[in-house]
Amino acid sequence: MNHRLTRRVALGGAMAATLAPAARAQELTKASIALLRLSSSGPVFIAQEKGWFREAGVDLTLKDFTAAAQVPLAIVSGDADFGTTAFTAGFYNLAAKGGLKVIAAQSAERPGFQLNVIAVTKQAWDAGVRSIKDLAGKRVAMTTAGSSMHYSIEILARKYGVDAKTIIMVPLQSLPNMAAAFKGGQVDAASFPITTYRQVESEAGGHIIAYVGDEEPWQLGAVFTSPKTIAERRPLVEKFLVGYRRGAAAYNQAFGKRENGKLVPGPNYDEMIALLSVALKQPPERVAQGLPFIDPEGRLDVGDIYKQVAFWQASGQVAKDADAKSFVDLSFVAGHFNVPK
Repeated sequence: MNHRLTRRVALGGAMAATLAPAARAQELTKASIALLRLSSSGPVFIAQEKGWFREAGVDLTLKDFTAAAQVPLAIVSGDADFGTTAFTAGFYNLAAKGGLKVIAAQSAERPGFQLNVIAVTKQAWDAGVRSIKDLAGKRVAMTTAGSSMHYSIEILARKYGVDAKTIIMVPLQSLPNMAAAFKGGQVDAASFPITTYRQVESEAGGHIIAYVGDEEPWQLGAVFTSPKTIAERRPLVEKFLVGYRRGAAAYNQAFGKRENGKLVPGPNYDEMIALLSVALKQPPERVAQGLPFIDPEGRLDVGDIYKQVAFWQASGQVAKDADAKSFVDLSFVAGHFNVPK
């Protein structure tokens, strides 16, 4: 009798152990995130690979897109629950209409972080185009009007006293198109991610005339969701951000230190760079060339978002009644920077 009871208990324990993972899986909340396969999405890739979203209670699916403009549209349409990408004029228009809420920081331009550059062709350099001041009357490639690349060109032109209206902005829709135009001499300059530029440089030459982060730090991107998700599924948003912020902290620890503009590898650097190499389908040395600053706690430069909205409003690309305060939700992350009163 005792033997049979002991065996039943043992079998029961074994069955419970077998069922436990399934039960835990049922407790996970399914969610999805729209993103681009760029290093700026690093915290998501890290947290997903390390299992930190699942530990927070979220079964997260990653949905890849190829252009920044597509990501917020996926949130507004309901195709994804969360998104992370660079700010654009189109993003601010969707947010101003009630379609989006910013909840945490993604990447930012900061001194020493060589993320985006303004570069000129070899021919333009030889013709005397050596600085931002020399771009007046020149053709400068970007993806689209209202993009983060467009904004970078505009703010650097303003810094150096160049009337941006004298710069011939050439929207080419994609990085491959920009690279082809740059190599073929159809443009004089371009606003490039440095990883794209280094490939172009190796094939056709060129010269960097400005590192955007060194010239004009700004809040490049964010994590966002829909107002409906916050209203109806707030616990999901909180769980998602637990995983995301663990990824951001690990990313910052490995890649966040710079000395004289050079990356100083931090703890777990080799593991993290290998992980991103797989996620981005690029060799580790290429990934290391374009690692943006990402705040370890997901804190935003809120005042800079207000500044961006005002800029796009002044240029006529964002509605005059757009109010950044209405679509930046500061309740999920403590300690945001530069919060207007």
